[in-house]
Amino acid sequence: MEIDTGIARADRETIAAGLARLLADSYSLYLKTHNYHWNVEGPQFNTLHRMFEDQYTELATAVDEIAERIRALGVKAPGSYSAFTGLTAIAEGSGEESAEEMIRQLAIGQETVVRTAREAFPAADDAHDEPTADLLTQRMQIHEKNAWMLRSMLA
Repeated sequence: MEIDTGIARADRETIAAGLARLLADSYSLYLKTHNYHWNVEGPQFNTLHRMFEDQYTELATAVDEIAERIRALGVKAPGSYSAFTGLTAIAEGSGEESAEEMIRQLAIGQETVVRTAREAFPAADDAHDEPTADLLTQRMQIHEKNAWMLRSMLA
């Protein structure tokens, strides 16, 4: 059945492509944050272990919301490591980093997700796709706050 929600197919595909990059970055950051949650060590262990858990839990919900928005636009959502690898701008973490480096890397990752969401915004705005614009705005707000909290730990 053809989708008729007032957004042209080409616009839906362009918006979905931006959301696919956001999904890949979000999933990659989820995995990196979970890795750091498992492997963090040092005097800040308890604080960081809990903070990282809060952040990866929130990201787990976010990837589902992003993927479902892509599907609502009538496009298949990427869902494999190989697809994400080709789309993400998030560098992998080994889990061997110091606690301070983990914090730094996650702050960079949070800011990367903000930039990816911001890059996807004009296509949604131009097509008057308010649900996607709202999703992108929420993602930027959450990731900007997380980046600030992580940077504050390095001050």
